[in-house]
Amino acid sequence: MKRIVLFLATNIAIVLVLSLTLQLLGVEPYLNEQGLNLGPLLIFAAVMGMGGSLISLAISKWTAKRMVGARVIEHPATPTEIWLVETVRRQAQAAGIGMPEVALYDAPDVNAFATGMSRNNALVAVSTGLLQHMSREEAEAVLAHEVSHVANGDMVTLALIQGVVNTFVIFLSRIIGQIVDRVVFKTERGQGPAFFVTSIVAQLVLGALASIIVMWFSRQREFRADAGGAQLAGRPAMIAALEKLKLSTGQAHLPEKMAAFGISGGQVSGLKRLLMTHPPLDERIAALKRGL
Repeated sequence: MKRIVLFLATNIAIVLVLSLTLQLLGVEPYLNEQGLNLGPLLIFAAVMGMGGSLISLAISKWTAKRMVGARVIEHPATPTEIWLVETVRRQAQAAGIGMPEVALYDAPDVNAFATGMSRNNALVAVSTGLLQHMSREEAEAVLAHEVSHVANGDMVTLALIQGVVNTFVIFLSRIIGQIVDRVVFKTERGQGPAFFVTSIVAQLVLGALASIIVMWFSRQREFRADAGGAQLAGRPAMIAALEKLKLSTGQAHLPEKMAAFGISGGQVSGLKRLLMTHPPLDERIAALKRGL
C-alpha cells in the first residue's frame, strides 16, 4: 500500500507550503480584503489544490526512491536482477506501456510498489523480503499487479481526484472561516484572527472527510490491478500471491508515510474501513475467484 500514503503526505505538505507562501506574499489577503469574492477565490483554490496534487505526482518517483532507499537496477548483475528486469520488460510490453525503472529496496516485509507521473515514466520497486518469501510465480504476479497499476494510469487519476478534492476543501474552508469571522465575531473589514483559525480547522476537518472519497477510489483500483495482474501472470499465480501476503501482513514494518504504497493492506473493521487504502485480502481473493 505504499503508493497512496506517500502521495497524500507529499500532497498535503505541498499545499501547506503553497498556502503559507501566498499568505506571506499577501496574495490571499488581497483576494479577500473586502470580503470573499467567490470567483477569484475558486480560481485561487483550484491553483492551490491542483498545483499541490500535480507537483506531488511529478516528484513521486524521486520521493519514493528516497523514502525506502530503493536502488534502481541500471545494469543487472545477478540472476535475480536479470529476472526482475526481464519480467517487468515482458509485462510492460504486454500491457502496452513504456519500460518502467526497476528497483530493489532492503526491507524484511513482503511488498512491492509502482509510482510515476505517467504510463511511460514509472518506477516498479520490490522489497528483498518479497524475493525471499515468494516463489518466482508469486513474485511475477505481484510485479504484474504493479505493472497493471501503471497501465491503468492509477496515479494520474488519483492526482486529478485529489486535486479536485483539494480545491473544494480550500474553497469551502475559506467560506466557513469568513462566515464565522463576520457573523460570530462581527469583523466588519478584512479578516480577523477568527477567519484564519476557523479556516485552518475547517480545512483539516473537511480534508479528513474528503479523504474518504480518495480512499474509496484507492480500494477500487486494487481490484482492477488484481484483475490486470491475473491477465498478465495467470489467475492462479495472482491468487497464490495474495494468499502468501495474508500470511506475511502481520510481520510487515512499513514507514508510516509509505503504508499505502504497496500491494498488501492491513486488516481493520468498523468505521476505519472507510479510510482503508486497500480492500481486505480475503475480498480481493474472492473477487479473483469469481472472475471479477
